[in-house]
Amino acid sequence: MGTIASYWTEVPLPATGTWNAPGKGGAQADIVLTAPQDRVPLLFIEADNCHETAEELADKLEKYVRFFLRKVKDTDGRERPMWRTRWSAPDTWSGDATFPPVLLVFNRIGERNPDRTVPRLMELTRHPWQGQRQKGGHHHYDGRLPIIATGLNQLREHGPAGAVFLRFNRDHKQHLWEAIGNPRREAADTRARKEARARQEEYQEQVRRAA
Repeated sequence: MGTIASYWTEVPLPATGTWNAPGKGGAQADIVLTAPQDRVPLLFIEADNCHETAEELADKLEKYVRFFLRKVKDTDGRERPMWRTRWSAPDTWSGDATFPPVLLVFNRIGERNPDRTVPRLMELTRHPWQGQRQKGGHHHYDGRLPIIATGLNQLREHGPAGAVFLRFNRDHKQHLWEAIGNPRREAADTRARKEARARQEEYQEQVRRAA
């Protein structure tokens, strides 16, 4: 996805301190990807060789949340989320005002089985990623952290455009642009707009007949 210039590696995400002199409590992203031409405006990637426990991964994701919540003054003097002073991204992702997504890529080298690690990790990180269920059956993820998981072997077999990405809070694998977005909300919002437009047209017709 993207080009060589789309990738940064070993990027500090300071919860305290500055970009050049990070303080304690922050994370370090293995990879940061910006590929809007491939429908991936901004993606943080963690590569795991299956040595870390679910608890260790959960602690790392908590540091991501701490970083995304941090606000600083930008060059224009206005206060903004610190990550937005370095990267540009949409205000909403498929209708949701979320943090940038984090992708976990598991490489089966260590003794930890990701099939057991991921369910445990979902439990430990439920608060940051869990959406609010709506009447239409879809979820809203405003203020949440999209967490997605896949395996390196699946990426090798199907490529980055394959339906091999599992987003926490969903029960099936999707293409990456679907996993970082919210297709069900988009569909529900489209239906709501059509229904509102139909009601408005019906009302206008009633007014015309009455006149």
